[in-house]
Amino acid sequence: MAFDKTGTLTEGRPRITDVVPVDGTTEADLLGVAVAVESLSDHPLAAAIARDGMQRLAGSTLPTASDLRNLVGRGVTATLDAQTVWIGKREMFGIDDVPPLGAAAAQAIDQLRKRGRTTMAVRRGDRDLGAIGLLDTPRDGARQALQELRALGITRMIMLSGDHQGVADAVATEVGLDEAWGDLMPEDKVNAIAKFRADNKVAMVGDGVNDAPAMAHATVGIAMGAAGSDVALETADVALMADDLRHLPFAVGLSRRTRAIIRQNVYVSLGIVAVLVPATIFGLGIGPAVAIHEGSTLLVVFNALRLLALRDTFKQAPNAQTKP
Repeated sequence: MAFDKTGTLTEGRPRITDVVPVDGTTEADLLGVAVAVESLSDHPLAAAIARDGMQRLAGSTLPTASDLRNLVGRGVTATLDAQTVWIGKREMFGIDDVPPLGAAAAQAIDQLRKRGRTTMAVRRGDRDLGAIGLLDTPRDGARQALQELRALGITRMIMLSGDHQGVADAVATEVGLDEAWGDLMPEDKVNAIAKFRADNKVAMVGDGVNDAPAMAHATVGIAMGAAGSDVALETADVALMADDLRHLPFAVGLSRRTRAIIRQNVYVSLGIVAVLVPATIFGLGIGPAVAIHEGSTLLVVFNALRLLALRDTFKQAPNAQTKP
């Protein structure tokens, strides 16, 4: 089972923890440019920068940005006062016509990553403004949910993240995962799922647009419903509507029990038909045959009603829903 990080294993509500201006830039200038650009985006990290940045800049006049373009999996670019602004991961800079970062900005990002921060570098025109560090909080119950999944026999669980490997490792350790793959682009997640699926069945749990392709390639796609994007919900086979990862073990257990009962009912139904057809041909009366057939129908119904034994668990996790 593979998990996205932001919004799945973590709350998806990161907050600004560090603002590091460089090369003579003030904190107000750095945040003003970042807020102006990121307020045009709906990404969780952008929303956090816009929200927390505006709180830190209370009373200040903000510049106006325009022409926002998303660089999928890397960051954004926009225009501010006739200058191009780039905000994103360090790896975005220096490729695809994006100017490289200077030594001061690169060093600031390295220091923030060592402390487990998700980092965003900010550059305006030909000048680095600095770096912003953010921290997301692991979901309540994420560790418990993963332990329950292990108890159900899911032995390999992996986190797939676009964040730096150091950040991914820190979150994985906190929630109890043994394996974390960081620095992944959306297509890298798809390739990882394809690799896993070549060896075994795989489920992908995520919430964002970037997770949808990986969900589509997984054996089963699972979306965090309340916080999930429309694309992720449409792609997924299962949606956890309460947006609570603790409902996932229940959904897995319920699906296994349901599959087992369906198989039992099919075997019983086919078996009784296989006996009744030749028995009727060789002399069994219509009345007894009908009685046995209707009795088997009741048997199948009562067998299916055994799922109500999960009612107590269902009350604790009532919002795991599957799409028809």
